[in-house]
Amino acid sequence: MKSPLLTLPGAVPAEGVDEGVAAHYGDLFREQRALADGAGFVDLSHRGVVTVTGPDRLSWLHLLLTQHVSELPAGEATEALILSAHGHIEHALYLVDDGTTAWAHVEPGTQEALIAYLESMKFFYRVEVADRTADYAVVHLPAGSIAEVPEGVVVRETAYGRDLFLPRADLDSYAEKAGPPAGLLAYEALRVEHHRPRLGFETDHRTIPHELGWIGTAVHLQKGCYRGQETVARVQNLGKPPRRLVFLHLDGSEVHLPAPGTELRLAEGGPDGRKVGFITTSVRHHELGPVALALVKRNVPTDAPLVAGETAAAQEVVVEP
Repeated sequence: MKSPLLTLPGAVPAEGVDEGVAAHYGDLFREQRALADGAGFVDLSHRGVVTVTGPDRLSWLHLLLTQHVSELPAGEATEALILSAHGHIEHALYLVDDGTTAWAHVEPGTQEALIAYLESMKFFYRVEVADRTADYAVVHLPAGSIAEVPEGVVVRETAYGRDLFLPRADLDSYAEKAGPPAGLLAYEALRVEHHRPRLGFETDHRTIPHELGWIGTAVHLQKGCYRGQETVARVQNLGKPPRRLVFLHLDGSEVHLPAPGTELRLAEGGPDGRKVGFITTSVRHHELGPVALALVKRNVPTDAPLVAGETAAAQEVVVEP
């Protein structure tokens, strides 16, 4: 779904899964600094919006999600995962309940598969699931923003800012009042800085929550049964995940960033060194320079210098080995 904000001055369209919104508006670092200072907004209107209504919505979702939501207070933000039977991550939901409706935004294009799964699990519960992507656009206000939120708009507030479920018809008029726009590249740079994983970027078909540090933030360890819980409990109590998320400081002298999927090797082995992981997201940060998130094998020493393609990389621990 193409955003009307792509007509704003300087807008350069994003590509791939983020197609439909702006990658930037002409000045990547200025946009990053504005967000870091609590100014401006980010158009996330390409993300899917799913709602669940009905008196059983929270108790029902509690049975399906990794997060404890049966008694989620109105207005309190949370995030949750849906796992496969083997404990692999299939969906990530960014949730808030307004007292009558549970709202979630999800990765672009994943809402149809998510809704299909939810519909298959309704049974006798008094719930209704709906795709509201055509009606509502997600807009992000950074932490510290004093931008006004229109009356009646559902807000999901976290330490990183506020996500607004804005009526799509109001997106143009709201953009005129919300301050300077910032593109997806600025938003992603701050996400990487904060070590926040993203479905489809830091995940593949075999990723489990422990590898990304999603235990606690998206996975509650003291709740009842849900699909994939056996894997979560076994890894938590008896072992370690096979991989771990790391933050990388990349050699700033390189012109190009290593693309997602670029193999990581131990620097001591040179170009033919042992493969130990791969880049998941790489960005240029306004203060830190070129940085990235990556998945590496758990047993890689935390102080081992790495090479991403031809780019030197130094690790910073996100998930403990």
